Amino acid sequence: MATKTKEQPSSTADQLRALIRLQHIDNRVDQIKKLRGDLPEDIRDLEDEKEGLETRIENIQNEKKENEERRSQADKDMKEAEQLIKKYEEQQLQVRNNREYDALTKEIEAQKKRIEEAEQVMEEVDTASETYEDTISEAQERHSDLANLLEEKKEELDEVLEETRQEQKALEEKREEAEEEVDDRYLRAYERLRNRLRDGRAVVPLERGAAAGFAVPPQRQMEIRQRKRIVACEHTGRVIVDEELYNNTIDDMDV
Repeated sequence: MATKTKEQPSSTADQLRALIRLQHIDNRVDQIKKLRGDLPEDIRDLEDEKEGLETRIENIQNEKKENEERRSQADKDMKEAEQLIKKYEEQQLQVRNNREYDALTKEIEAQKKRIEEAEQVMEEVDTASETYEDTISEAQERHSDLANLLEEKKEELDEVLEETRQEQKALEEKREEAEEEVDDRYLRAYERLRNRLRDGRAVVPLERGAAAGFAVPPQRQMEIRQRKRIVACEHTGRVIVDEELYNNTIDDMDV
């Protein structure tokens, strides 16, 4: 916000004109921003989705790698168990008593159980691998679509920005000049209203007994037309100004 130094206090009517000028400039800036539409927000949403997909693809690929390592280990376990079974079965032919035979039988059963568990792991991994491939393929296809759409949106936004950049810069310079004419207390109130109101219209004209859709009592209408004090809408807090003053002030501007 610019620092203002005034040689002499201005009248209420002057302040009203200054507020009208400031509001009109802000309205023009708002119109320029509206031209951009939802493009900035769309771009942010697309970037977030693209980043989320990249993380998802990376996580799935890591999980796939871990499962491949599990399968490899299961395959090793199964082959090792088969060799041990063969070894134990050969040893059974050479035992001297039932105790040794039973002990080898338990070892064989344990290795058979180990083979079953390894086969189960390999089956789970093989089933999951098919799902991984489909999921990764779908995610990569969506990622490619997002990248193309994101590029299009950015190009579209760049075109709009290029078309409006000079006009917005000129308006911002005029806004700084307009701020200089508004007393600090009114400027602070104006900025608060701008931030609070959805349409950003802190200053509105009195038109056919109403302002921004709200009826204004006759006594208030008279005060507004006299231009001797700042009158705020009792419903919204907007500054209400005489329609003739509003239109004449804007007509005198080169914006």
